[in-house]
Amino acid sequence: MKTTFIATGDSFITRHIAENAYEGFDDIKALIEKHDVKFANLEMTFHRQEGYPAATSGGTWAMTDPTMLDDMLRYGFNLFNTANNHSGDFGQEGVSATIRHLNKRHMCFTGTGNTLQEAAAACYLETRQARVALIGLTATLDPAAIAGGQSPTMRGRPGLNPLRFKTIHHVNKTHFDMAKELSAISQINARTEQKIRNGYLPPFPEGTLPLGNMNFVLTDKDEFNETVPNPKDMTRTIEEIAEARRQADIVLVSVHAHEMKGADSQKVAQFVETFARNCIDAGASVVIGHGPHELRGIEIYHGGLIFYSLGNFIFQTETVAVQPYDAFYSKGLAADMKIGAYMDHRSKNGTKGYIVQENIWRAVMPSWTIENGKITEATLYPIDLAQKGTRSERGIPKLSQSKATLEHIAHLSEPYGTKIEIRDGIGYICLS
Repeated sequence: MKTTFIATGDSFITRHIAENAYEGFDDIKALIEKHDVKFANLEMTFHRQEGYPAATSGGTWAMTDPTMLDDMLRYGFNLFNTANNHSGDFGQEGVSATIRHLNKRHMCFTGTGNTLQEAAAACYLETRQARVALIGLTATLDPAAIAGGQSPTMRGRPGLNPLRFKTIHHVNKTHFDMAKELSAISQINARTEQKIRNGYLPPFPEGTLPLGNMNFVLTDKDEFNETVPNPKDMTRTIEEIAEARRQADIVLVSVHAHEMKGADSQKVAQFVETFARNCIDAGASVVIGHGPHELRGIEIYHGGLIFYSLGNFIFQTETVAVQPYDAFYSKGLAADMKIGAYMDHRSKNGTKGYIVQENIWRAVMPSWTIENGKITEATLYPIDLAQKGTRSERGIPKLSQSKATLEHIAHLSEPYGTKIEIRDGIGYICLS
């Protein structure tokens, strides 16, 4: 039993592919269609204002015409994740509308649903020699976008499948005392402390201190910040992997996470590493990461592959059609400002933000083969998204054969002990 896979990162699509395509389209489409399983992360909601704009967004309120789904299918993709920080940009109605448009096209997707049970469930893709399951989650989210579970007495809530996490700051006595002083001065814990005095909550465990949403732990060793996945979200995912293992031949997990280690956006947060490794140990073959719009390292773990971030595949934020009142109001701009002018203002006429960051506009498409349950080969195809192009050109993917991109992902993968050989514009992951 031999099955081939190819995966891409974030697709923030706001422009149709031209009728006669574009230079480089045929090459990238041919590469995608050579594979059995073809994955993309849909970083959009797809509807015609069928939901209300949420009070906050994933950065840009991400809505595009549902016919853009036909363009994604035109590339050849057949497996999709919908759980990301833009899933709730247009509320529960936007989630449900997107689901309707996906279902209308018989697209195989996971990560969002009309209940938590639906959002957390794997989707199943039938291929020539294997049934493939995909589970999708996002760590970067607005809590209001989380799906609600169905109960015996009340219906569930449309939304996304969450991967929440907790940050714990392990600090020395000097810094712990500073935190206690800040707590006393700001009275940020006053309500919690009142509940403790009244017997509604137990005292803080010795050597621990919450400071609002922050958590401090006293240590006599080196100071460090720890992030851990939410136990309920971890357990729910492991149970779904177990079910998918019963129902499919191969299990994939998609995780969307902007969260980083320290201040380096190219290094994935600790809780994502823990989560991904637990997924492999539970029976997933590959974990596909995306979110930060740039590349992160690759790890070979217990026979599985973990791609911590594939970067972008389509990135067309500048040509989104509309934005809500909140987008303009939050920046002190007139609500009737045109979108092009709004984007110029946001990037200071192309001098700041993503537009000047090289790593946003280069990415890879990994390809791998699973034969009889084992990953037998894995390669990397670099792509370029035209950073130096015009606004109408930026964000469109083309195969690049870029040695610099492959050297970059090889460097990011070194901390995991992963070696990548580069030959003729393709990266070959050394699996042994």
